[in-house]
Amino acid sequence: MLDRKVLKSLRKAVGRGTVLSDPVDLLLYSYDSSTARGTPDAVVLPTSTDQVARVVRVCADRRVPFVARGAGTNLSGGSAPVRGGVVIQLSRMNQVLEIDLPNQRCVVQPGVVNLDLQVALAPLGFQFCPDPASQKVSTLGGNVAENAGGPHCLKYGVTTNHVVGLTVVTPRGETRRFGGKALDAPGYDLVGLFVGSEGTFGIATEMVLKLRPLPESTQVVVALFDTLEAAGEAVSQIIAAGIVAAALEIMDRNTVSAVEASFPTGLPTDIEAFLLIEVDGPAEALDRQAGRCAEICRNLRARAVQIGKTAEEKTKLWTARKSAFGATARLNPSMLVNDATVPRTRLPEVLRGIQEIERRHGVQIGKVFHAGDGNLHSNILFDRSDPDGFHRAEAASADIFALAAGVGGTITGEHGVGAEKPHHLRLIFSEADLEAQRKVRRVFDPLGIANPGKVLPEEVAS
Repeated sequence: MLDRKVLKSLRKAVGRGTVLSDPVDLLLYSYDSSTARGTPDAVVLPTSTDQVARVVRVCADRRVPFVARGAGTNLSGGSAPVRGGVVIQLSRMNQVLEIDLPNQRCVVQPGVVNLDLQVALAPLGFQFCPDPASQKVSTLGGNVAENAGGPHCLKYGVTTNHVVGLTVVTPRGETRRFGGKALDAPGYDLVGLFVGSEGTFGIATEMVLKLRPLPESTQVVVALFDTLEAAGEAVSQIIAAGIVAAALEIMDRNTVSAVEASFPTGLPTDIEAFLLIEVDGPAEALDRQAGRCAEICRNLRARAVQIGKTAEEKTKLWTARKSAFGATARLNPSMLVNDATVPRTRLPEVLRGIQEIERRHGVQIGKVFHAGDGNLHSNILFDRSDPDGFHRAEAASADIFALAAGVGGTITGEHGVGAEKPHHLRLIFSEADLEAQRKVRRVFDPLGIANPGKVLPEEVAS
């Protein structure tokens, strides 16, 4: 509970009507799209970098924790205020400040929705490449904090590959600028360090993003398989053949059934795997690439293969994939999202392992994969009113992380570590590794008030 003096200082920092402290209002900011929960002591809604800095200085002076928040779509608890404090809600900082096409750059505030930027750029013939499945609602500040990916990160990279400059409010309330429009700024790569830090190094209030021209043409190939392993093998063979696909996406039977029940696209619901392949680039090369992908799938006994060439066909096929996460709520509204990542060559065996974990723990898992970069989204369904069901979901998630780490993978591909996964970092880092990361964190946040309880596990008592 914040005392009146702190609330008065926050109101002075951002103005009356932009500080929320009523318990009903606070409840709306106590959760995100993960299983993490925590009630904030106040919520502030700044509209400028200066206001954010003033709010953070109030928090630093009184050692009050703060958490930056965008649309609350985080899937690992990164924006849940698990230790109370102040939620700094950035949705009102939602302006595209500049589009600089000659330099292929734009400057945005953190509250800009990813898809809104894409819509603004498309008529100009450009795009911002990272396209998380939540892009209709997720904000660019959150994309930067989590180093978001999306279906096209296989070819174009994740968010860190497309951010060249940042305006940052540090946990001391100081405003600093890292990088800029030019490439290869001298000195340490503070932009690269900051992207993906999940709000533990401060708050990005302006971002300089790289733009790319839209591809000349695209083609989509969909293959339907009777085993998940065959779909995973198809992904490995396509990449081994030297085909640089823009996207390689897999959905399992549970997810296909949910999609068809929610957004019918004509997919058969008795298949075990749906593989979507997109190739893009010069039009004259695409028929050959799409044909080779189709050939690989047929050689692996795909039940059916379809090549979508028209805009309507491509939109229909992508609609099925992009509806997957929302449609899974039809199976169960509560889910624990696991996004372990593994080397592509290990996909078939890991997919078999996940199916065995599903059977062993008696849980239902909707599987949606950015298969091209080995990013496995296992949506573990559970009944929130059943404590045993949640524990079984957690146990299944832990086993998937251990399986991924055991084949040289990791515990998150794009959803961040947040509040749900810090203890799992010990699967891939030693205590010395973790302490080195804690030292970096303390350089930025010596008071330990920037999104505490996230990313790194607590130190082991000596």
